[in-house]
Amino acid sequence: MFRRSIRVMVLIVALASACAAPAPPSARNPTRELRTLDVFAAASLTDAFTEIGRDFEAAHPGVTVAFNFGGSQNLRTQLELGAVADVFASANQKEMEGAVTAGLVVSGAAQVFLTNQLIVILPPDNPGRVEKLEDLARSGLKLVLAAEDVPVGSYSRQVLEELETQFGAGFKDKTLANVVSNEDNVKQIVAKVQLGEADAGLVYGSDAVAAPELKTLAIPTGFNVIAQYPIAALARAPHPDLAQAFVDDVLSSAGQAVLKKWGFIPIH
Repeated sequence: MFRRSIRVMVLIVALASACAAPAPPSARNPTRELRTLDVFAAASLTDAFTEIGRDFEAAHPGVTVAFNFGGSQNLRTQLELGAVADVFASANQKEMEGAVTAGLVVSGAAQVFLTNQLIVILPPDNPGRVEKLEDLARSGLKLVLAAEDVPVGSYSRQVLEELETQFGAGFKDKTLANVVSNEDNVKQIVAKVQLGEADAGLVYGSDAVAAPELKTLAIPTGFNVIAQYPIAALARAPHPDLAQAFVDDVLSSAGQAVLKKWGFIPIH
């Protein structure tokens, strides 16, 4: 009988402790809904959008911004295959137009929020002895580009065509013959050059800002491209209010300042 009484007392104490345990945040503040905003964004936006995302979370308690960074063409394909997201930010107009055609974005909703240009990156010790743009066509050089269907890969080939008018017929073909790898996104090009697996790579100017240890070779404006980046809340965004708020944040003076800090060319 004594042992049974002890067990009953232990049970009562345990139940009392459970009742006294602090409630989870959502229970203590039932008016605050915990939500996740899913943003699909071009890989070149990784550093800038990560910072903008932190600022957005601070301004919207209970909201977590989850990013999916990658090649714009792959992100659009994922969305077309049913991936659920709130915002899409592309490194070119082509992929955004494809998203509009597929019904993923309402026509007229996308807005250009920055521009970018290309630059040549080199390892710190410059093993390929690349001193001028003509050196990209030198036999034996190891060059890394993005694949042709990746925005930065398409832009790179446009730049090579422009440079051919300066360096003579055959420059583009000779340069492309030096390509040892075609990557899925721009961050993979940066990684290959950082690891010394390539003598040079063509990336966005913003990527050079994010990897200051690399050497760079500028491409004159007359031979460069102006890459336009559009952004839009998706037509079937689970959180349309937050999606539009994020787009507005990117377009705001504060968001534009962050983009400029990371080497992009803001629209205002």
